Formats: sequence, structure tokens, C-alpha cells
Amino acid sequence: MKSDACRCRSFSVAGRAAIILLLVGLLPTGQAQPVATGIDVLERDSFAALRGRRVGLITNPTGVTRDLRSTIDVLHAADGVELVALFGPEHGVRGEAHAGDHVADARDERTGLPLRSLYGPARRPSAGMLAGMDTLVFDIQDIGSRSYTYISTMAAAMDAAAEHGKRFVVLDRPNPLTGARIEGRPLDPKHRSFVGFLPIPYVHGMTVGELAGMINGEGWLSEGRRCDLQVIRMDGWHRAMWFDQTGLPWVPTSPHIPRSDVALFYAATGIMGELHVISEGVGYPLPFELCGRPGLDPTALAESLNGRKLPGVHFRPTYWRPYYLRFVGETCGGVQITFTDRDRAALTPIQFHVMDAVRKLEPDLALFGNGRDAMFDKVCGTDRVRGLLTEGAPLERVLALWDEGVEAFRAQRKPYLLYD
Repeated sequence: MKSDACRCRSFSVAGRAAIILLLVGLLPTGQAQPVATGIDVLERDSFAALRGRRVGLITNPTGVTRDLRSTIDVLHAADGVELVALFGPEHGVRGEAHAGDHVADARDERTGLPLRSLYGPARRPSAGMLAGMDTLVFDIQDIGSRSYTYISTMAAAMDAAAEHGKRFVVLDRPNPLTGARIEGRPLDPKHRSFVGFLPIPYVHGMTVGELAGMINGEGWLSEGRRCDLQVIRMDGWHRAMWFDQTGLPWVPTSPHIPRSDVALFYAATGIMGELHVISEGVGYPLPFELCGRPGLDPTALAESLNGRKLPGVHFRPTYWRPYYLRFVGETCGGVQITFTDRDRAALTPIQFHVMDAVRKLEPDLALFGNGRDAMFDKVCGTDRVRGLLTEGAPLERVLALWDEGVEAFRAQRKPYLLYD
């Protein structure tokens, strides 16, 4: 139990930040208990977990306090903490790189610290990168889907920390899809890649801190190693919370996740989009919210999908013309997804329903065989989904395969959950 003095101090930090954010229009109103993330708790506790440490920080623009101060700047200025290097995931420390582009080593103009890339030729810190530091700190906002590479970066960095005897500290942040939702079969190890690095379901329902504990506890690091792990827990977060219920400002996690609710759409259409046959809306101002392609009848697709009466979701017929990436300058017909009840909606099956509906509307359209099959399998975490879709299996069989292992994972993760 926290003492009354600690409770008052915690409220003071969160309360002051909440007032600032309300004044600048960034905080949703009506929040009963604002959430303090790991960096806020660390600062509240006078950086006790890092005092006397030489620190390497793995972060990006999402590593901010409640009042939008960069974790880089906060740790750089913290008494008793020596920040010696920065490590950048996909998109880079300052968010300057496009999706999939290699990130180069550089020097941070603001702090003068070396920037080490973890999304280039190296995906994990080397012994040389770790020289002169005793602690790695991870502070990045995840979006709750296995294929988003930040959790792959965390796992690879934990592996390096374990190998080279470095402490690993995770500054925890909310899962924007809540901590209750689990969807999609766990990854088949033979399809392991950087877009599917851990043997977890596609939507895993865990915070990065909880995932770090599971990685350590389940022996998922090389040679069964364990790293010296500490998670700085959030204050005020509960498993049923969506991100917009936390009182926290959303910083885009990548160029195509500009708002917290786009994490839902990413889970709903991102796998399908890897095929480059049906647009998921990337290249237009509604990334991951759209499903369609040139020549497709929007009304027919909407009627097919709405006729399936999927809980908590509605499909509106629409047209759009992408500005970049696929189908540039062509008019696409399709649907816009609207979540009418996000708590009831199953996210990941939506794309398989869309693929099934498009297959029936355009039976001559080849969903596979255009050079993107391997990537589709990687993000699915299995080649069996593609196999069933290729042979024209009923969608019920595809969805049954997709659900396999979910309940077993729910039990497996239970010891590592940090929040109610």
C-alpha cells in the first residue's frame, strides 16, 4: 500500500500535467484518474532506479512525459543519471525515417549524444555499442500488434543485455488496444522475422513491460538466458482501458498511426495490406480504415460485409484516390470501417472477411502469387492461413485456424501481468 504522502505526491505530478494538457487542448476531458507512464513514475521517484548508472536509451518520439517532454531530455538533465547513448528503432530516434527504411548511425543535434541504429545492418546492440554503459532503458509506445517492430527491437535488445551483462529497464506504457483483448494464433517459430519475433498472438493484450517479463520468464532469449530486468510500472492504468481513457496525449508512433484509434484499424487490415492487392488506405488520409481497389463496387462490398452482421463494426461504401504508394492516381472503390462498439468488435478477422468478400465479388482476382506471399505469411505467423485461402476453404475454417492457441496463451501470460 502506498502511504498518503506518496499518493498526494503522485497526484500532484499527474494533476499538474493534466492541467497543462487541458489548457493546450491535448487531453480528453472527463478522465477520473489520469495515468502516469513509466517515465512519469521514474521522475516522480527522483530517478532512483537509474541513479549512479551509465545509461543507453532506446526510444523514439513517443518517449515523452505526460506534459510532452522528451524522455531523452528528461534523462539527459536528471541529476545522478549519466545518459551516454541513444538507440533508435524503425523510423529512428527522432522519427525521421520512413517505414522499412534503414536507419543510420549519427549524432543527436540536441544533446550531442551518439545515435545508434537498431534498424539497419544491426537489429540488436553489439558489444561495441554497449561499451561504457551498464544499463539499457526502453521507452517506446507500442500499438498492441505483433507485427509492429518496436517489441521486436525490445526483445533483441534484451537478448544483447543478457549476453553482455547489462541491466535492462522498461519504462512501461499502455497497450492502446486494452490489456484484455487477445486475437490471432501465436507465431509459428519457422516464420519468425522482425515483423513476427515472439511466439505470441497477433493481438497480445500486454504492455511492453509485461511482455519483457514474459520474454525473460519463458526463456525466449538466446540460450535460455535471462537479463537483469526491471519494469517501472505505470500508475493508474487498468486492463480494460483504451488509450483515449488514460488522459495521456497520443504521439504518432509512426507516420501511418497518427491517432490512438488507428491501432484498431491496423489490427483490422494491416495483414491484408501486405499483399498489395487490396488497399488498406495507406497512401490516403485514412490509413488502415479503408478496404478496396480500383474497379471494385463499393455498394456490393458494403452489402456483403454488413450482411455478415459482424458485432461492433459497420462498413460504409466509399471511393478514394491514393496520393502515394499503391494505386496512385486511380480511383479505388471499397468501404470505410467504422467501429460502432469497439469492445464487442473482433479486429483481426475483419481483413479475412474483406478478402473473402472480394474473392466472391471478383473470383478472377488473384490475392496471392504476386511476390508478397512470404511477407503475408510472416505477419500472419503461419503459412496455413494462406494455404486455406488459396484452396478456397470456407471462411469458417480460416477463422477457426486463426483462433487456435489463444486460450492457451491467455493462461501462459497470466503470471506476467502487472495490472488488474
